[in-house]
Amino acid sequence: MTANRARGQRAGLTRQAVLEAAVRLVDREGIKALSMRRLGAELGVEAMTLYHHVPNKSALLDGMIEQIVAEAVPPEFGAATWREDLRAYAHALMAALAAHPHAVPLLLSRPAMTPRNLRTMEAVVAMLHEAGFPLRRTLDILYSLTGFVVGQAAARAGGVDGAGELASSLDADAYPLLVEAAREAGEDAAEGRFEFALDALLSGYERELALTRA
Repeated sequence: MTANRARGQRAGLTRQAVLEAAVRLVDREGIKALSMRRLGAELGVEAMTLYHHVPNKSALLDGMIEQIVAEAVPPEFGAATWREDLRAYAHALMAALAAHPHAVPLLLSRPAMTPRNLRTMEAVVAMLHEAGFPLRRTLDILYSLTGFVVGQAAARAGGVDGAGELASSLDADAYPLLVEAAREAGEDAAEGRFEFALDALLSGYERELALTRA
């Protein structure tokens, strides 16, 4: 180790490795466990070493969102129809958030405008604009779709997306239709509900495109 290397700094440590370790730590112990000192211990370096790769904790949190969103990016927007691309993106984002439920609150509270995330947004906007959507509508679509998926992921992470509990906890005499609806939906209704709402969103976008072309 050279004399000018920060004490405890490990050769080969990169920003990517720091972000991946942060995501693993939060997956395992929750967001409250995350600190620069704790992350440094996870990587076997002093906390100050991390600042060579992320300037502050805010940048670390943004980078974690970047990591998770990157898991949801299809190889190439525009390879299929715009509707198929958006459906694939929604499913991939939901899968990524389901794999990192402790990180979902970060996406609800931070825009995380990192270069990598901005490139993803640019690709979505380009794909939609090429399909015929006005530029201003491309952002409406991007934000409404992402907000829908993150909201669904938050409901699942918080355990508030199950119809079975609703059916068993309510008085059937006082709320007969609500209880029967929950029973018909069944214990495993979350995925079907997600597909139903996603289809409704995509159909709404399709109607907007048709009006634009009219």
